[in-house]
Amino acid sequence: MPRISHASLLLIVLLSLAAVMLTGCSGDVAPGGPADLVLRGGKIATVDPESRIVEALAAREGRIVALGSNAEIERWIGPETRTVELDGALAIPGFIEGHAHLTGLGQSLMNVELGSAETWEEVLERVADAVAKSEPGQWIVGRGWHQEKWSEAPARTVEGNPVHDRLSETAPDNPVLLTHASGHAAIANALAMELAGIDGSTPDPDGGTIVRDAGGDPTGLLRETAEDLVHRLYDRSRDSMTAEQKRDEMRRAVRRAVDDCLAKGVTSFQDAGSDFETFELLREMADDGDLGLRVWMLLRVPNDILREKLPTAKVVDYGGHRLTLGGIKHSIDGALGSHGAWLLEPYTDMPDTAGLNTVDIPTIEESAGLALEHDIQLCVHAIGDRANRETLDIFERTLGDDPASKRWRVEHAQHLHPDDLPRFAELGVVASMQGVHCTSDAPWVPKRLGSERAASGAYMWRSLIDSGAVVTNGTDAPVENVDPIPSFYASVTRNIGGRAFYPEQVMTREEALRSYTWNAAYAAFEEDDKGSLEVGKLADITVLDRDILTVPDDRILGTRVLHTILDGEVVFSRE
Repeated sequence: MPRISHASLLLIVLLSLAAVMLTGCSGDVAPGGPADLVLRGGKIATVDPESRIVEALAAREGRIVALGSNAEIERWIGPETRTVELDGALAIPGFIEGHAHLTGLGQSLMNVELGSAETWEEVLERVADAVAKSEPGQWIVGRGWHQEKWSEAPARTVEGNPVHDRLSETAPDNPVLLTHASGHAAIANALAMELAGIDGSTPDPDGGTIVRDAGGDPTGLLRETAEDLVHRLYDRSRDSMTAEQKRDEMRRAVRRAVDDCLAKGVTSFQDAGSDFETFELLREMADDGDLGLRVWMLLRVPNDILREKLPTAKVVDYGGHRLTLGGIKHSIDGALGSHGAWLLEPYTDMPDTAGLNTVDIPTIEESAGLALEHDIQLCVHAIGDRANRETLDIFERTLGDDPASKRWRVEHAQHLHPDDLPRFAELGVVASMQGVHCTSDAPWVPKRLGSERAASGAYMWRSLIDSGAVVTNGTDAPVENVDPIPSFYASVTRNIGGRAFYPEQVMTREEALRSYTWNAAYAAFEEDDKGSLEVGKLADITVLDRDILTVPDDRILGTRVLHTILDGEVVFSRE
């Protein structure tokens, strides 16, 4: 046997070391070279058709290239690969917020926050703080109050809502507009109403109510379209701002919303109704590389504007899958909390009304025609049982022989008549629901509807799923916090104060996760790119510090996001 020289032996050792560095421990080379990102050492719920659970994942150039065991993914690790050690944490497809309001969320983070106020007195204290920091005449706006969630009622109420007198005393020199958590009512102070020309003789606008006391004087509460009387005035007060200033302010709001979403594991956001100005801003941000979230948008504008601008506006996966114009949005009724949801029978706690039809049926039917013409979706906010029936009737009249192929959506679908439950699956209509609305609203839903209607029609997730309908999830932020975890918890427990609200309608853990991932992607025709962790799909991933699929119910709400990954890049990490 020939003797090997020291020089030859050294060369063999160096070549062997190089091979190990290039190929990893498994000894074979990953196709196309190393990955940009590897996750390993945890539980990865793929939400694929087989609901596979794997240990590790590799991504390159923004897409998933491999899934498997730690040993199988080892070969994808190279010198430049970022490796995230999961240490037993749970990785899931990035949460898809199925229905919320992007600029509304950002603006709520920039205005007076009222969602955490536990009493009307606390709301007044926050307004007083804002007054102290403002000049006389400057508008004070806030959002998030909900009278049904307060620990005690205000001293003076009409129809269960506060009257403006204390608010007007708190801010005598500043117009104030405080929007209800639902977004379907607001309370204004005396100065704001005076500037808007609202007094005892002002007629109710179509689709809205100026709530009045026994003497006929406005209480300050403006329901549904009556809000616009003051909102328009607030908008005009901003006329002194240049277009550039308004655009910069909106950019800041979008950035605030995006940061909030990423910190809570949301990688895609279905924006439930914006105007063309917002759409153009988001397209501009996508061009600039400044849109840090995937946005699927619905337009909420008059039909004449849609007819003019839709032919040139439609975009799909624009700016590297950052922006898609998905459809048209209308609201056929209001909210249950503000007695604006349109019901088949009157409210139990307000029998002189059955709610409000806020957009007339011919207008929605005209939009349906435009949606068909431009091959986009029609998505209708419908909360009451009559609103849902009328919406399903419009869809059925319009969609013809193949309705399921259009994937039109009912946004909220909160209260359904039992006769209409099977129609969602029959028509292929997506039930775009929000789990956390159920537990937020549960304490007062029976008051509004009565126990029989609440039991047979309120938040019917189980019945819809069992019928074959696709149910999605979300928060309707800024109505609720954009955090998916409370909505997931509500979906699988329906727990309020230690008791379950009609527990027979809960989702399983797997169904709840699917409602926030694959189902939401399907509802936007995006299931080929997102919603599950599969080879070839976008590498959008959320890493949680505990396994929400198996931990006891009482540990779900404490779950924290460890990492949010978008396009295979870690865009948020918790220190």
